[in-house]
Amino acid sequence: MRKILIAFDGTAPARRALDEAAALAAAVKGSLTVVSVVPSRPGWTPVDGWDEIGWHLEQLAKAKAILAKRGVKASYLEPVGDPARTIEHLAQDLGFDTVVLGSRGRNPLARALTGSVSTHVATHARSTVVIVH
Repeated sequence: MRKILIAFDGTAPARRALDEAAALAAAVKGSLTVVSVVPSRPGWTPVDGWDEIGWHLEQLAKAKAILAKRGVKASYLEPVGDPARTIEHLAQDLGFDTVVLGSRGRNPLARALTGSVSTHVATHARSTVVIVH
């Protein structure tokens, strides 16, 4: 658990996950990378600000400020793609041994309609996955 990837989208669960990832990185003297994935799917049209790169850059700036207050250094990524698959592939391709995500606690219908990033990553990533509620 020395190379940690934290998925951050600015939500309350993501903030709790960021706090846990920072604590974990400090405890194991590991490295921390924060990712905010700009959603993009074939045949899908962005419908709100959450789909825009500027919004995700703002979230990364917030994460950087939060971590700076704690004295935690991190790297930052803002890829474009399907969030779940992008996080899964980043973990594998860049050799992260731990992925930390927040869970929004959606009901089964919402998960069926929109999917669950945390569920996908937990069931597909080859890394240790920590889901913070």
